[in-house]
Amino acid sequence: MRNKLLVPALILSAGAAGAQGLPGVTDGPGPNLVIEVADAKGTAKGSIVLDLYNDKAPKHVERLVTLAKSGSYDGVVFHRVIDGFMAQTGDVEYGKQGGDTARAGMGGSDLPDLQAEFNDVSFQAGTVGMARSQDPDSANSQFFIDLAPAEFLDGQYTVVGQLVDGWDVLNAVKKGDPAANGAVVEPDYMLKVTVQE
Repeated sequence: MRNKLLVPALILSAGAAGAQGLPGVTDGPGPNLVIEVADAKGTAKGSIVLDLYNDKAPKHVERLVTLAKSGSYDGVVFHRVIDGFMAQTGDVEYGKQGGDTARAGMGGSDLPDLQAEFNDVSFQAGTVGMARSQDPDSANSQFFIDLAPAEFLDGQYTVVGQLVDGWDVLNAVKKGDPAANGAVVEPDYMLKVTVQE
């Protein structure tokens, strides 16, 4: 059993950002993940768009695209959300909305784990990173989006992209209990994830 939790929570002040994305961030060449977010009752909350860095982490980007295109991410919950830190999702094994998500954060996909592709991109508000266990080469399907700068993760987790649209939607994802390391009761989820290339 793998535990895909991140480092212990650090409460950081949220960075200021515009409603559509982050200041100074432009949509790159992609591919992009478009994530429709819904609450636990299935009510749409809006969409976020992640620009993936194929030049920085090609194997991790390929994994996210493969899982999105296969529909594996559809219905997966944001199982760990820490205000002022990050929102984590992507557990296609244990994180399906409407099922028993008690083990969400411990699973992956049927595909093999990936070797780390650490790069020179710093973790800032909106940065997308791959979740992993203690083993640097254990990222699989889970990823997180920073809600605030988190430079202490630099060189420890693979950066795969950046939020370019929907900052307001990301900020509105239901937060978890800080005393429970951000575990969310009746979490929001990724209703539909599509790829724009």
